[in-house]
Amino acid sequence: MVLTIAAAVFVFGLLVLVHELGHFATAKMTGMRVDEFAIGFGPKLVSFQRGETVYSIRAIPLGGFNDIAGMDPEQNDAGSRGYCEKPVSSRMIVILAGSIMNFILPLFLFFGIFFFAGVSTPSPEPVLGTVLAGKPAAEAGLKDGDRVLAIDGTPMATWSDFVGGVKDSAGEPVNLTVERGGETFTATVTPTYDSSTQRAMVGVMGSVNTRYPGFVESAQLAVQKTGAILYMMVDALYKIILELSGAELAGPIGVAQMAGEVAQMGFVPLLNFAAFLSLNLGIVNLFPIPALDGGHFLTLCVEAVRGKPLSPTALRYTQNVGIILLLLLMLLATKNDIVRVIFGG
Repeated sequence: MVLTIAAAVFVFGLLVLVHELGHFATAKMTGMRVDEFAIGFGPKLVSFQRGETVYSIRAIPLGGFNDIAGMDPEQNDAGSRGYCEKPVSSRMIVILAGSIMNFILPLFLFFGIFFFAGVSTPSPEPVLGTVLAGKPAAEAGLKDGDRVLAIDGTPMATWSDFVGGVKDSAGEPVNLTVERGGETFTATVTPTYDSSTQRAMVGVMGSVNTRYPGFVESAQLAVQKTGAILYMMVDALYKIILELSGAELAGPIGVAQMAGEVAQMGFVPLLNFAAFLSLNLGIVNLFPIPALDGGHFLTLCVEAVRGKPLSPTALRYTQNVGIILLLLLMLLATKNDIVRVIFGG
């Protein structure tokens, strides 16, 4: 539980910090007055003021905000430095900057992973790379680096042999012949059914072969991986919209649970997860839904075409519609989270 909370705070905190930093930096660059830069919601835990801006960390680490003067034209007390008084182009830059930063962050994370941790490719050997705590393999006493020689007497020559020997044994104990440090012993493991992969698992990952690319290659690989994930995400979202299915949606509970599970594998997998989630956040924030950055950008496009902003009443209605849509999505995601946690579905 402690690891899950720590991993969730780290991932949410990093993503929100980078996102809000994009809005903050561009607001300052375009001459807007920023009254507060906050990470989290709720009561202030820590705060200090530098110049005209208060910087704070708040109790609930599930978001953050920039208090930019003049976001509400009827309450602008910053004059020409208010958001509403700036050119449309400046406001567009500020609105888009958060998502752009979420697209940039994975480039740095992936570069750091490739350059410092190397590029890992799966080893074909039946050797346990990572044994997850609390899973059947760990409970049976297996450790990282153990080589599986046989399952119920059947020799295991490759990792694929091992996976195939386990996948259809949910709830049924299997006897593993294991080699560790030149010694051979037998361990009995009872695989459990994993609904996400639809097969039995014992909670292990295969070993990997690692090489260390140079600076330039690491940068190239970071760009390639970011592009590939973006393409995959857009394609998946397109299919979800076509099928009108929200079964794959996950809310804060689900994301926190996943962060805790990934953190058990190590810090590098957690950074990979943060990069993946950052791209997801960047895409979702660009949806043309009022109350999201994409919705704000859409209203600015309308203003640019009309030559004048929408009326305060129209803005208020669109914001209310956006908030209702977001609440409905959050309820659906939370329902999915509860189903996964309680029923494993």
